[in-house]
Amino acid sequence: MARSSRLSPPLPFQEQVAIFARLEEANPHPETELNFVNPYTLVVAVALSAQATDIGVNKATKGLFAVADTPQKMLDLGLEGVTEHIRTIGLYRQKAKNVIALSRILVQDYGGAVPDSRAALMSLPGVGRKTANVVLNCAFGQPAQAVDTHIFRVGNRTRLAPGRDVDEVERAIEDNVPARFQQHAHHWLILHGRYICQARRPRCAVCIINDLCPYEEKTA
Repeated sequence: MARSSRLSPPLPFQEQVAIFARLEEANPHPETELNFVNPYTLVVAVALSAQATDIGVNKATKGLFAVADTPQKMLDLGLEGVTEHIRTIGLYRQKAKNVIALSRILVQDYGGAVPDSRAALMSLPGVGRKTANVVLNCAFGQPAQAVDTHIFRVGNRTRLAPGRDVDEVERAIEDNVPARFQQHAHHWLILHGRYICQARRPRCAVCIINDLCPYEEKTA
């Protein structure tokens, strides 16, 4: 997507309500497509998902989480054990080091528990703002917005959350999306971008918000 120096204004409140109401009706309880069993395994799964698909991560973590679903168990498994489980994922060597390092910090500094603070989460190796926001939203029920390329694209095309970069889109969601939809907003947007409003050829013909979307380059 070409990035203009001039942003379109966000959709008016009532139009936002109409769009999110349809997304909610179609999927009332959206969830992350990453498999996890507790906040710790969610941290690991999201950290592993950078430059990898959720499907690929789920295949790798199925065996990993069966033997190591706590920070201490992960440390007991060791770097070589973690590496062997996730070697099918891109950048697996560095990611394995990060998993061991963040597990050690959680054991030493947090008694093995995952903190519910963005700043604390982002201090962990391999955990950026997006990962932290996923954990805050999915594990702790906070209306944090984890913006990725799908959400960036959908936010700008629909003008639900226009922004020049992911940080601006995150703020636009927080500032403009009606409060009742904040908890699930990023899930609806990422799923819509992943399966309908795709990058090269959006599937406008089957889009449930087609008539409400201001995107000018709709496909037939």
